[in-house]
Amino acid sequence: MPHVLRADREEHPVSSQHEPDLEVADAVGTQLIRLMRLIERTQAQYQADHADAVERATYHLLVHLVKDGPRRAGALAEAVHSDPSTISRQIGHLVKLGYVERTADPEDGRATLLAATDEGRRIFEHNRRLRNESIARMLSSWSEEDRAVLTELLGRFTDDFESSRAVVAGTNGAP
Repeated sequence: MPHVLRADREEHPVSSQHEPDLEVADAVGTQLIRLMRLIERTQAQYQADHADAVERATYHLLVHLVKDGPRRAGALAEAVHSDPSTISRQIGHLVKLGYVERTADPEDGRATLLAATDEGRRIFEHNRRLRNESIARMLSSWSEEDRAVLTELLGRFTDDFESSRAVVAGTNGAP
């Protein structure tokens, strides 16, 4: 789902001292848009070439279940910042593929836990290896220091984006 960024100058006036920050933000934004489009095109091509490819949003759920272990659907929706009804449809697809299974929650037999199956973990590891090999090829000419700086700054940027996403989405912290 595309994210729309709003410029609300009434609530967030920009002083002239922040103009250089806006220039950097524009350059970063331009590169992010370029990167997102490249990722989308690459993903679409991969899905066209591989009949068994898992859609990116659905795969993201599998990643969480493999890394974090079994969870209830509501907790999974919260972890991926998504709507429970959307999660329900995507999980249904993963169950149909045999990558995720539903089991009774041992703490509350009325509730259901979602867990990655052995096949789901195999698919995760396969895709993770392909991703890592691709990134390693892209960064092979970079110095070790440059790779470390990229990792640190990208992690920091992602953390800051996640913590400020309510403001970015225009809700200013409102639910």
